[in-house]
Amino acid sequence: MSAASENSLSVVVLAGGVGGARLVDGLDRVLPAGSLTAIVNTGDDFEHWGLHISPDLDTVMYTLAGLSPEDRGWGIDGDTFEVLREARRRGVDDWFQLGDRDLLTHLVRTRALGLGESLTRTTANLCNALGVERPILPMSDAPCPTSILTKSGEELAFQEWLVKERAAPPVSRAQHGGNGETTPSVLDALKAADLLLICPSNPYVSIDPILRLAGVSEAVRRTPTVAVSPILNGKAVKGPLATMISEIGGRPPSAEAVAIHYEGLLDGFAVQHGDSFGALYPTLETNILIQTREDRIRFARELIEFARNLT
Repeated sequence: MSAASENSLSVVVLAGGVGGARLVDGLDRVLPAGSLTAIVNTGDDFEHWGLHISPDLDTVMYTLAGLSPEDRGWGIDGDTFEVLREARRRGVDDWFQLGDRDLLTHLVRTRALGLGESLTRTTANLCNALGVERPILPMSDAPCPTSILTKSGEELAFQEWLVKERAAPPVSRAQHGGNGETTPSVLDALKAADLLLICPSNPYVSIDPILRLAGVSEAVRRTPTVAVSPILNGKAVKGPLATMISEIGGRPPSAEAVAIHYEGLLDGFAVQHGDSFGALYPTLETNILIQTREDRIRFARELIEFARNLT
């Protein structure tokens, strides 16, 4: 990639989960208008209470809208849970926590999809209503459900395994359904990209569902690509990734294990201090813990500068 200024870069990020949303937020605050597009995992999408829930899309959207709570990273800050409490009182299945304000998002989405609107258009409309200007693209308009095959042979929908079962059943592998098709909007964004960033998201359940779609991995291979490790000093900041690397990948959790998972796709890698491992491509070793908004801005600037200097 030429050493163009960051103002001229077209940057596409592959994202899922809280870590992905926080990096997108940092980049949103650093990059100028029109230069950033987020392609977001929808393998987590599922139906609950008759509503279409898109956890990763909503986490990115709420974070960019300034609505996401700093402590947990998902949902809407200050939301109430009166509907959930009433559901419990009436004996309705309440394992997935839906806040009262959050419910409106799912109601609007479900109605729009029921009227034949695409998930891409529905997401754009939801973002516009919250003042989010950066394009947030679902990886697909078609259902692409991720499920977890446990060591005992049981297959669980991802959210059931993660939330209802608290990620306790040991994992054999993550399985990805659907027709394998992405959208024209995603393909156009990838084609126009000068730089592709893989967020510090779970490789198995947030990034792999995107990479497996037709045309995505090919675009990654022809575009300068930098990944950010979701493992810091052998641990995941959030979620069950460290255990999944051991159970699925058969390796101790480390930044190197993540890089091995992305073998053949990367031109650079960002890791936490002390996590360098002698990669065959440039490595940015810095503080990649991005919990606060100040952290996100600092790291986004470092990451863009690192990527600009790749050859």
